[in-house]
Amino acid sequence: MEFTKKDLNKTLWVKPADMDGQRIWWKVDATGKTLGRLATDIAKKLLGKNKPHYCDFWDCGDYVVVENIQLVSVTGGKELKKMYYDYSGYKGNLKTTSYENILKKDPERILKEAVRGMLAKNKLRDKRMKRLKLVVGTTTQYDNFKPLNLYK
Repeated sequence: MEFTKKDLNKTLWVKPADMDGQRIWWKVDATGKTLGRLATDIAKKLLGKNKPHYCDFWDCGDYVVVENIQLVSVTGGKELKKMYYDYSGYKGNLKTTSYENILKKDPERILKEAVRGMLAKNKLRDKRMKRLKLVVGTTTQYDNFKPLNLYK
């Protein structure tokens, strides 16, 4: 996309069809990273806030592959204190699970809920979450997309 002098006074307007080929794949190694800070950086990439044609009502974000999610760290003793809640809507059916138990059973849920909570609560959230790929351990499944490292 090239700009001329007369284009500088106009609002940058990119068609959604032009954005499809511009999605970048990012790769993150979550080893030792703090949960909230990592989730914030991932959410920004999923939203597309790093792009000059960012628009909050279009889905212009990138793909993010996160490896070693079981090695994410939390601060302030949250390993013992942090609780996750499931509620079906029926009386007395609130289920609480600690961070430790979820880390053993389903480590993907921890990062998925953290990122999901940082995205806007609208129709685009599910589309953006589908571009988040979480992997326990390492993988070569997404290497053919040539992902860039989020942290160097």
